[in-house]
Order: sequence, then structure tokens, then C-alpha cells
Amino acid sequence: MAKKIYITRKLPPVAEEMLRGKGYEVDVSEKDGVLTKDELVSALKAKSYDAVLPLLTDTIDDEVLAAAPNAKIFANYAVGFNNIDVSAAKERGVIVTNTPDVLTETVAEHTFALILSLASRIAEGDRFMRAGKYVGWAPLLLLGTDIKGKTLGILGTGRIGSRVAHMAHEGFGMNVIYYDVVRNQKLEDDYGAKFRASAEEVLREADIVSIHVPLLPTTQHLINKERLEIMKHTALLVNTSRGPVIDEAALVEALKGGVILGAAIDVFENEPKMALGMAELQNIIITPHIASATFNARSAMAEVAALNIIAVLEGGEPLNPVKD
Repeated sequence: MAKKIYITRKLPPVAEEMLRGKGYEVDVSEKDGVLTKDELVSALKAKSYDAVLPLLTDTIDDEVLAAAPNAKIFANYAVGFNNIDVSAAKERGVIVTNTPDVLTETVAEHTFALILSLASRIAEGDRFMRAGKYVGWAPLLLLGTDIKGKTLGILGTGRIGSRVAHMAHEGFGMNVIYYDVVRNQKLEDDYGAKFRASAEEVLREADIVSIHVPLLPTTQHLINKERLEIMKHTALLVNTSRGPVIDEAALVEALKGGVILGAAIDVFENEPKMALGMAELQNIIITPHIASATFNARSAMAEVAALNIIAVLEGGEPLNPVKD
């Protein structure tokens, strides 16, 4: 009997092609959007699935896991896995995997696109032109910020944070400081990065702060009212990690009051909603969770998820196991 796979949303075709190529029966949600928990539970109970390929937008708790009692693996289509109760999966003997590495370059590039756009006020300039406000060159029109020689502060120096450090130092001549729970000696050796003993030290010193931490209880609202207030008034803040690491209401107030100069975020605290007042601000760039949205990266994520499923269902070890 063919093994059965459930995919919670339409993905780049490579995953489905690979799984069908192994002779598996593959079902893909036909809903154009995120399944509710009830819809997901109902879908998983419809057949005896051997594997599930969920997205970061799917909440996989014990009830959902119980709806697929024969599933050996939940192969998350994401680097993050805060949407899955990994402990509950472990108790049920279910393997959880993710898709690291394949989107590092893509997310780092998007991060730097946001940094450059903020510093050069590109989004503001675009809106200015579209509104018909441009009447000619002026010496004080939309003055931005040079980044060469400025200090980039990085919070979290895993794969993506380290790649952003590389771009900053090698490409733009920036000084790099960082905070992480684990000191990154390679970052210091390769790019002259300077370790700081706390997030607060980075926030006080940096001209631009880029966040690359996982979402954990210790990182929720890592950036809050108090920490925003210790940043430079000329500072720029960029977040392409997870939405809840920033207290969005506090960020809106800080941007309104000139506590910091500007911000750019790709992820949101209560996605897809934004904090009240955010959309009206001119000194923030907001992108709809697209930091990994290139054809290559999204297809590679689908391929890795499929490879993890195939490895487990063929009796092997997963490529990218997540540990609780």
C-alpha cells in the first residue's frame, strides 16, 4: 500500500513531484490560505497519513499530532519551528524536521535590501514621487544616511546573522558588533566583529540594528519600550527573524515620537495583522514576510522538506532533525 503524505498548502511543485516519484500518495490542501486548526485536524483524520508537510503558519500542537497517529514525521517548510510542539511530537515518537541553510543567502540579501532602503529613504522617495510631490531637485530633500564606516549591531549570529555581517563588513565597510548567547569567534576573526556582553550594549552603540534570533520565551519582546529608548535617536532597526521579538505597539510609539529614526520589518507580532498605526508611519518599511521569497529559495525549501520525508519513510535518518 502506498504511503500517504499530506501537504498543508500548495508549494513549489518540486516537493510533490519528488514524493509522487517515490510512489507515495500525496494530498495537498486546496484552500487558498492557512487552514484553521479544525480544518487541519479534519484533513489529517480523513486518511491514515504517514507524513505531514506543514508550514510555519500551521500550529502543530498535541491535538493536531493526535489527528495523524501514524505519521512518522512532520517536515516543517521553514527554518523556524516555533509553530510545532516539539516536546509533544517527541513523546509521540514523531520526528520533526526543518529546512535550514537553503535560504540563508536569500534572507540575508533581503535584510540588506531593507538596510539600504532605510538608509537611502527609497520607499519614502517612491511614495513622494507617486504622490506627485516632486517639483525639482532640492539640497535638503529626503536626506538619508551613509552606511560606510557606521556600526551595524547584530542580535543573533547564526547562519543568517553571520552572512549579514559578511555583507556589511566586506561589501560596505561597516563596523560590526554583536550579541549572542554563544560567542562567535569565527565572526570576530573573519570580519573584526566585536562581541558585546548584552543586547543592551549593542542597542546603545549601533547605528543600525539587525535582528536574527529564533523565537523563544527569552526572545519574545526582546525589543521593547525600554530597549528602544536606549538606542540612538538616529538609529535604524531591521527585523527579518520572527515578529514577536519586537513589541510592535512600542515600536510604533517609538517611531512616532522620534525615539529612533526608522525601522524595516518583514515579520509581524500577530501576522498577518500589523500594530495599530503602523501602516500610517512614513519612517518604516513593511514587507509581507517575503525575506525568503525567491524561486530558488522556496523551491529548495520544498526539496529539503521532501528529502526529509523520503529519508524517514525509507527507514533512514532525517537530514535536518529538530531537537526539543
